[in-house]
Amino acid sequence: MTVSKTWVKNYNELNDFEKLKLVNDGLDIVEKLPMYQKYGFESINLKERNLLKWAGVNVQRPRDAGYFLMRVKIPSGIMNSDQARVLATIAKDYGRGILDLTTRQAFQFHWLTIETISMIMNILDKVQLQTIGSEGDCPRTITGNPLAGIDPDETLDTRELVQEVSDYFQGNREFSNLPRKFKLSISANVYNAGHAQINDLAFTPAAKNNRYGFHVHVGGGLSSQPHLAQKLNLFVLPDEVLKVTIAVATLFRDFGYRKNRGHARLKFLLADWGKAKFETELLKLTGPLERGGIDLTLGWNAGYFYGVHPQRQPGLNYVGLSVPLGRLSADDLLEVARCADKYGDGSLRTCLSKNLVLVNIPTENIEALLAETILKRFTPYPKPFVGYTVSCTGKEFCNLAFAETKEFASRLAQTLGKRVDLDTPLRIHVNGCPNSCGQLQIADIGLRATLETVKGRNAGKFELSIGGSLGMSAGFAATLQGAVPSGRVHQVLEDFISLYKTQRHFQESFHDFVSRVGSETFQELLNPYIEPLSKLACR
Repeated sequence: MTVSKTWVKNYNELNDFEKLKLVNDGLDIVEKLPMYQKYGFESINLKERNLLKWAGVNVQRPRDAGYFLMRVKIPSGIMNSDQARVLATIAKDYGRGILDLTTRQAFQFHWLTIETISMIMNILDKVQLQTIGSEGDCPRTITGNPLAGIDPDETLDTRELVQEVSDYFQGNREFSNLPRKFKLSISANVYNAGHAQINDLAFTPAAKNNRYGFHVHVGGGLSSQPHLAQKLNLFVLPDEVLKVTIAVATLFRDFGYRKNRGHARLKFLLADWGKAKFETELLKLTGPLERGGIDLTLGWNAGYFYGVHPQRQPGLNYVGLSVPLGRLSADDLLEVARCADKYGDGSLRTCLSKNLVLVNIPTENIEALLAETILKRFTPYPKPFVGYTVSCTGKEFCNLAFAETKEFASRLAQTLGKRVDLDTPLRIHVNGCPNSCGQLQIADIGLRATLETVKGRNAGKFELSIGGSLGMSAGFAATLQGAVPSGRVHQVLEDFISLYKTQRHFQESFHDFVSRVGSETFQELLNPYIEPLSKLACR
């Protein structure tokens, strides 16, 4: 089907990248990869380098060194040991032996060259893994419940549904030129395993007249202007999910903003239209849909599944593993795949928290599995800070980052683990730039690197935010004023945690505690650590 590009009538108002996309559909870049492979990095037109994102490929830091990162889609985080071994082998052969898990359940390679991209995509295709659409202005990886099909806390098995929607949009040129990225979440887990409120479109468990289905949320997103998705007054049955997804994507494609890329996400269209108009326009495309339904969401597990737990299937268990900061070596992943085969049926899952889960493990195999060396490194029982600290890629690979984040986050978690005794998990998210790959807005404590400089060099400081959650009282973290030198961040957090420990109510979450005492209380604790720029400049 040929898409009528209605936005062309406002051609003079389109941003430069939109004008480029009118001439070169992002998917066209895939056909050019063999040419780039033949003639090398320098043959890639500078204007077209961003189009490589449609192939799941992004230029790695530094921009002109000729290296790339690549994201591999794992819809809802469901995969098998054969796929894991292929990923590990690619990392070993072409990516200097490392992989990263992402906050969208994907795997990410680094250090790839343009000469190897096509070859790697072909290798992945043989085990039904795709990179096309993991980046770019198109529907992205569908996130969801990594325990789909085995979860005692799900109302529906969403595996086939996720695959149906994923297959429909994979390489689909009707939706390969959206105003910006389009993030989807489908989950029937009652603890919001799919992080519904920060997606452009999300489906969450609901019931009506003794039938299980979904409620629909639209317009979520993070970055520098975060929005919580709004719940529409719709009850959608499983066989209607694809129809609704197509309709929402169509509205975004045809009416989304293309003048300013910073204002091009679905959240801005929804904010201007309002829910009532959005629903009206949606129903024009879908036809009548049911209203109402009972919301079955009970809370938020933040994407964590640590420990050993019984599955829906009697005698089988899942084991949630902590992968510190989501970083694995190729050998690590090979060991995890071996354990999946030896003690289970080869099934494993990736989580939005950048962790892994081994599934379908018979009870009689649990003791031997827990004794494996790899489970000492990727323990099912992590310490509070190491196991709940998330960071973006940071300056190590990202061209947008102001600071290195992974090593900093690792040191911070280890330091807090040695100095602070806390019996409640505290989620700390570290972000290297104003974008939100580290998702600091939904963290208990978020850290964002600043661009503040001293004598032309980054001052190595972080801004703090507190109290984010996607639970029953969902809300983004409150930003505190001022920035703290990186070397003193752990001291600030010790003070914050001490206040929480001594003044919290019984079983009170950090989010609820911040809501009760107010961010001003934390600001007072922060103020002594804030150093004026003039003082730094005189050193």
